[in-house]
Formats: sequence, structure tokens, C-alpha cells
Amino acid sequence: MNYDLILIRYGELSLKSSFVRKQFESTLIRNIKNAFAFNNISCKIKTERGRIYLHTDEISKGLDVLKNVFGITSFSPVVKTTSDIGDMSSLALDFSQKILDKEKSFALRVTRTGNHNFSSQDVAVKIGDAIVHATKAGVDLSTPDFELFIEIRNENAFFFTEKIHGTGGLPLRTQGKILALIDTPRSLLAAWYLMCRGCRIVFATIDDQYTDLLHSFIKNWYADFDIVMVDLEVQKLYETLGNISSERSCDALVTGHTIYDTSCDVLSDIKQLKQHISLPILHPLIAMETDDIDKKCKELGIVV
Repeated sequence: MNYDLILIRYGELSLKSSFVRKQFESTLIRNIKNAFAFNNISCKIKTERGRIYLHTDEISKGLDVLKNVFGITSFSPVVKTTSDIGDMSSLALDFSQKILDKEKSFALRVTRTGNHNFSSQDVAVKIGDAIVHATKAGVDLSTPDFELFIEIRNENAFFFTEKIHGTGGLPLRTQGKILALIDTPRSLLAAWYLMCRGCRIVFATIDDQYTDLLHSFIKNWYADFDIVMVDLEVQKLYETLGNISSERSCDALVTGHTIYDTSCDVLSDIKQLKQHISLPILHPLIAMETDDIDKKCKELGIVV
């Protein structure tokens, strides 16, 4: 199927006030454009409340890029037509006749936004009947062999067969600046969770061996580069972290501590940090078990 564009969806941004939503949406669009530019892919973007429409000649490559852009809940390569019943029926048959026959089943998933002289159910019934007549396929709303999604938005309709999950969260750079202590590969996962909440990260690392990992990781998630080397000696480490946080105007410190880590005295470390660092200290991995942390690190490409 020759797709026309990519339909991008975001989640909690839509819950914000009109002013904040507009700001966040603008940041998300800027992040998408920067990610595409980084990969030398040209694109044009249009927006509508709750949806972003991305036009590009390299849709397949674009889909891979969008997977690592924070703030996107899902996206789909789509074929666009009008919301006229006749046009939608014709396109639905183009989709289904290439895939369905009397041995297979299908389901239509229709949603609608705007004012129309028909309901979503009306569209599903009419188009479903046309597909059954043309292909002899059966209808199965629970476990179909083929699903066709139709999203009707005002005068347009978008057809797609898959919803690709995005990273979700909030767009990068919509929240405060966080200092991340990278003293283990797993601590990079803790920083990632703050990035997923829209935070900018200042990476403070204690060892050159993490530098290459950091550069690769940051590039993969289209984040800003701000890496600082710090001294491993404990007392100087705390002092240095405090200085860095002040110089970089950081709002909090994030660490990779977890109560399941047996390689150190976690509670003592946290206590020492709180005694020497005046910032709020965040521990997003604190209750995660080791297997879950390792699984998530593997998913994100963090070598533990």
C-alpha cells in the first residue's frame, strides 16, 4: 500500500490547558523536525487538536525515527481520502480485496470527530457489508485475521492497518533540568525515565568507560549533549555534584539506586547524598527488581 502520510497521536498533552497544550505541542513538533533533520529526512508537519500529520517521502524511515521521540503515544502510516461514504467504501475495498477471501475474517474499527450525517456505526455497517459482498470474508470483532482502522476527522478520513506504539510521556525540554549521576549503566535507565517526563538531563559520569555509552544513548533519543566528568572519591563527589547542579541550574538529582542492589549499602548512600545535596533526589528505580531493570535496559539498548 502506498501511504500518504504518518498520523501521530499524543496522550496526556491533550489534558493540559489550551495555553500549555499549545506550548507542549510546539515543542513536540520541533523535536520531531529535529529528529528527522538529524537523520537527513525531509518532512512537513500540520496539526489538528489531538493529532499531528507528518508528510514525508520516506515513510518507512520516518516510522523508525518516531519510535524514539518522547511525547508520542502511537502513530500509523495512513492513506487519506474524504469523509464521503462512497470514497471511504472504495478505499476500504482497495485495502481488503488484496488481503481477504472467504477463508479469512475481518473487523472494522471506526472512530469519528466532527459533524456528519452518519455515525461511526453507520460507516462500519455500510463498508462492512461492501467488503463481505466483494470478498466473501466473515466478520469477527474479537480475533479477526485482518483489522482495518478508519479515523474520520471532519471532511477527511484516514485508513490504516496498524498502530505503532511510541515512547509516550512528555516532549523533551518541556520540564525542568535534572542532574543525573551515571555511575552504572543502569543509572542511565533512571535518567531515561526523567527524559520520558520531558526533563533535560545533565549527565555527570564518574568513569570514561561510560562516555561512549552516553554518546550513543543520547544520540539514539535525540537528546542534548551535556556530559560532565566528576571525581569518584565520595566526599569530593558530593561537593562536585552540588557545584554542577548550581552552575547548570538543575532542579533535582536522579540516581539509579534500587533496594535490590546488593553491591552497596543503598540506604547509606541515599542518606549521604541527602546530607550533602540540597536538591530533591529522585530514585525512579528504587522499587524495581533487578530482572525488570535488566529487561528494560535491554529493551532500550543499554548494555548492563
